[in-house]
Amino acid sequence: MANPLLNDKAMGLGNLDQPNNTWAPPTTEPVTDGPISRWDGGIMTVRGTASATLMLLVLLIASATVTWMSIDEPLPGGVIQFPTGWVIGGFIVALIAVLVGTFKPHLAKFVAPVYALAEGVVVGAISRAYSEAYSGIVMQAVGATLGVFVVMLLLYRSRVIKVNDKFRRIIMGAMLGLMAFYLVSFIFGIFGNMPSFINDASPLGIGFSVFVAGLAAFNLALDFDTIERGVANKLPAHMEWYCALGVTVTLVWLYLEILRLLAKLREQ
Repeated sequence: MANPLLNDKAMGLGNLDQPNNTWAPPTTEPVTDGPISRWDGGIMTVRGTASATLMLLVLLIASATVTWMSIDEPLPGGVIQFPTGWVIGGFIVALIAVLVGTFKPHLAKFVAPVYALAEGVVVGAISRAYSEAYSGIVMQAVGATLGVFVVMLLLYRSRVIKVNDKFRRIIMGAMLGLMAFYLVSFIFGIFGNMPSFINDASPLGIGFSVFVAGLAAFNLALDFDTIERGVANKLPAHMEWYCALGVTVTLVWLYLEILRLLAKLREQ
């Protein structure tokens, strides 16, 4: 799914690419112990956002690990008893947490950990199912996700990728188009006519997965840009959790898309 969180309207940021809205990243950053020690007051910092993001990822991985270990061994024939109820419940709770965080950014410090724990259930169950079908694929997907994150961060910091209004419009337009496509596909799927290339290993299916994974990767650049602008505009400290939630949503999306892509490549 696309990242619904990090947008200028919710962050309270204007169009900083216009001539009358110039800005520059701060040359100094206030010393902070991170978001854990300052729930109220203070201003947003890169260090605090990174600390909050790391905490959410730790919670998500812990939840995913517990879920993974709670699933019974496959039945004879390799059939895994997929915990459908857990996945649906976790997805609903995670979706509610994201929506609350989107419309009430000051509550992000409370709902972000809830999202991480609930989404961890979903990620853990899905990862276990993929692992049983394709040995070693989960570690490959985790490594690829980490690699993409580092590469995108380096490209953003070195300004090889320049996030401006045109870049934002292209990425946001592509994400909206993708969500509309998924919605239409879901409706057709109810009648048994979902496009097969979404999940099959045909050249078109692989190309589609590459496009979606690439879109998720470029969405990270938007996340980095929003964090940088939030710090430059001295937004309240609770926005660290809001941005951390947005980055975590993007990373989960990227990981699941890479997992799907690797599975398709295994079937070639």
